[in-house]
Amino acid sequence: VQLQASGGGLVQIGDSQRLYCATSGRTRSFGTLAWFRQPPGKEREFVAAIRWGDGRRYYGDAVKGRFTVSRDNARTAMYLQMNSLKSEDTAVYYCAASARSFIMTGPYSFANEYDYWGQGTQVTVSS
Repeated sequence: VQLQASGGGLVQIGDSQRLYCATSGRTRSFGTLAWFRQPPGKEREFVAAIRWGDGRRYYGDAVKGRFTVSRDNARTAMYLQMNSLKSEDTAVYYCAASARSFIMTGPYSFANEYDYWGQGTQVTVSS
């Protein structure tokens, strides 16, 4: 299994950006895919997740209402549409995959629940 994140860059406060996570390999084993981010000098934090089978979505509190996670119909790629970007959204963004299909009360926001990780893509939001 391989994951590859892309789409990061330098944007202005209030702008939109779309991240892309390409998947390959045994993608049928995926239960949940997620985006995490690591701001400079801080720990990695949960952003959003999508249940691969039925598309159920989960969001971290910091991005609710601004970010949208989605996947393509062929279930080979995941997206993160980021709107109304803030300076605090500056981070390296990672996509990750778990074999588990998490329910709403499940541990979908914990990084150690994910088995596969892509390399990060830097998003910098400046004024």
